[in-house]
Amino acid sequence: MKLKVVIFSLSVFGYTGFTAQNIQNNPGSNHGNRFEQLGTILPTPNMYRTASGAPGHGYWQNRADYNITAYLDEDKRNLKGSETVTYYNNSPDELDYIWLQLDENEHSNIKNAGYDTSSVLRPSTTDQQLKVTELPVKDNGYGVNLEKVTDAAGNPLKYTVNKTMMRIDLPKALKKGEKLIFKVDWNYNIGNRIKMGGRGGYENFPEDGNDLYTMAQWYPRMCVYSDFQGWQNHQFTGRGEFALVFGDFKVSINVPADHMVGGTGECKNYDQVLTPDQLSRYRKAENASEPVEIVTLDEAKKAEKNHSKQRKTWNFEAKDVRDFAWTSSRKFIWDGMRVTIPENNNKVMAMSFYPKESYGLYRKFSTKAVAHTIKTYSEFTIPYPYPVAQSVEAANGMEYPMICFNFGRTEKDGTYSEGTKNGMIGVIIHEVGHNFFPMIINSDERQWAWMDEGLNTFTEYLTEEKWDNTFPSKRGPAWTIVDYMKLPKDQLEPIMSNSENIVQYGPNAYSKPATGLNILRETIMGRELFDKAFKTYAKRWAFKHPEPADLFRTMEDASGEDLDWFWRGWFYGTDPVDIAIDKVTVATPNLETHPKVAEEIKYQVDKPLVNSFEDLSKIRNREDKNITFYVDKDKDVQDFYYRYDRGQEKVSTKEYTTKKEATLPLDARDKDRFKNMTAYQIDFVNKGGLVMPIILEFTFEDGSKLYDKSAAQIWRLNEQKVSKTYYFDKKLKSIQLDPMRETADIDTTNNFWSSAGSGTETSKFQLFKQKQEGGSVRGGANGKVNPMQAAGKS
Repeated sequence: MKLKVVIFSLSVFGYTGFTAQNIQNNPGSNHGNRFEQLGTILPTPNMYRTASGAPGHGYWQNRADYNITAYLDEDKRNLKGSETVTYYNNSPDELDYIWLQLDENEHSNIKNAGYDTSSVLRPSTTDQQLKVTELPVKDNGYGVNLEKVTDAAGNPLKYTVNKTMMRIDLPKALKKGEKLIFKVDWNYNIGNRIKMGGRGGYENFPEDGNDLYTMAQWYPRMCVYSDFQGWQNHQFTGRGEFALVFGDFKVSINVPADHMVGGTGECKNYDQVLTPDQLSRYRKAENASEPVEIVTLDEAKKAEKNHSKQRKTWNFEAKDVRDFAWTSSRKFIWDGMRVTIPENNNKVMAMSFYPKESYGLYRKFSTKAVAHTIKTYSEFTIPYPYPVAQSVEAANGMEYPMICFNFGRTEKDGTYSEGTKNGMIGVIIHEVGHNFFPMIINSDERQWAWMDEGLNTFTEYLTEEKWDNTFPSKRGPAWTIVDYMKLPKDQLEPIMSNSENIVQYGPNAYSKPATGLNILRETIMGRELFDKAFKTYAKRWAFKHPEPADLFRTMEDASGEDLDWFWRGWFYGTDPVDIAIDKVTVATPNLETHPKVAEEIKYQVDKPLVNSFEDLSKIRNREDKNITFYVDKDKDVQDFYYRYDRGQEKVSTKEYTTKKEATLPLDARDKDRFKNMTAYQIDFVNKGGLVMPIILEFTFEDGSKLYDKSAAQIWRLNEQKVSKTYYFDKKLKSIQLDPMRETADIDTTNNFWSSAGSGTETSKFQLFKQKQEGGSVRGGANGKVNPMQAAGKS
């Protein structure tokens, strides 16, 4: 095919000879291995976890079923409990001992994990911060008091408590396929959650003299024994959350008769604990499409005034859950409605419990937000499988299967700000969303906070968007992570850091992974590929124990995208994104310059090609009598290299000729076509270190715009500098890099060029042949843009 060559005249002088071709062919020492595969950084695939990211044919996990009775002593603020645990060993290993978590020891000053942090003198302090140091330390009376640990027959079992963990030594090894039944009786003093912190405890309301209890981490819980770690018995410091096993729960909770109780699972005796009117309203709520008050505001206000000395027992059951939490107070208003999950036709009871202090907000929004959350998460992950989903207003935020604790109180006159409303809705969506991450897709929170908080925050962002398109989400959009990414390197740490060792916990565990997933979805993979891969991960690891590699591998396996560069940079590194427009060089056509006519080019071989220096291996091979060369075995082979090397007759020279196809001069039509063409070479510099796609918005002098995107792989041959050349038949006014701020670029001041003068230096360049037919530049949705289409021509 004949080529039309257009010679372009450089619009500026001082050509340096540095072109896009030079950059790509002379990268120098530019590689930071940003595009290398993760390789040995990820664990080796095996029969338990495959290279595709799916559970292997040998995957296993252990199980624990609980039968628990609990007694809440409101006067003493004490919880007394007794549990029977049935533990199933599905692993291939024999277990000589088992480990349980005693999380309430966190509040003990002598039995806690003992992970100190540095402290300094303050210019001023509060009475809560001012504590007299006494040595030896006196027991503050908090933490788990073990009364009895026995086997199923009542025989004592030997156990050892190490801070927040308890090891039970077994009389004989628990073999594969066997189960162990044991019993634990315990009690502990319930702490003031508002003053002491933590997830479980009570909040006191001095105005009416009542408590609101959120009972979490309240019973001895089995640790996870896994294929990737063995026993997960890392100490509980209050930050890194939990690794737990699935099982069935039967829980009986004895509380004052005027308390209302919400818990994980379904209550099996509402007919015994509710009044006839309350039970009737509950039955109505079961089929309602709007929240119905089961316990009314007036009933709650009346209950606050009379502290009953009678008792009631509430019975709950939950199947295939990893934990159980509950709440109890006479202050509760309670409403509910039915929501149907379309994907599995599951009819779920969405409910909310809240004190009068929250009525103005929770009555309007809470239960509706619960229903919206489980429906939206079901679209993006797996269908919600449980029969109940509950939100409890408790001035905090924490999650458990089918129940979560949130904030959202009005002013005393019932008014509230827009910020309080949005904050409440956001935290309800977040905590209800935790039913999926990690309550169902059961990651190890103690090790990897981001696997539940980050993935959940990302899906929260999707859910907030579907709640209200103008919702002011603070985590998820790329631009919201910029301030964190701007921090000095000594204040940053990789997402792939242990929960206990993270300094900037919120950005690192929540915001950055959520933002990374959003960038993958919107900018790198596209929604269709991402959503399929993300759902595949959720489906593969529902009711199982995933690790980071399982997510990384599944996302690639289900999408066909090589994302190792992204995991390496965003999750394992601390580099920010800062891509700058360094130079823009402009050229216009010189249509009077023509190439030479076609000519014959002669090629000839006048002697064999041999190395200028004969290396040691060649000499030794020749001297080795045991080596027979291929040409010695086949004498008919006319190997002139071999013959020339041995001084035999010289191979006669053979001449070859070929005709180089050259371009004919431009005709009038071509001149008309190219006369308005302008070429632009844009040089980019990667100042931040983290590679990303190059996204450009071109604005032309006539006001029209064009968008173009190059995949991140444009940096693969040079991670520091790349160039892009475009041809337009109308003049550019400006170029904007990352116009929608979708890559988390930390410096947007170097993302703009203007033909009117932006301070960006231009330089001369040489422009080589461009095909007249089928010519293209990289970019666009499919990586190709026809230059005529790019210029607005069809």
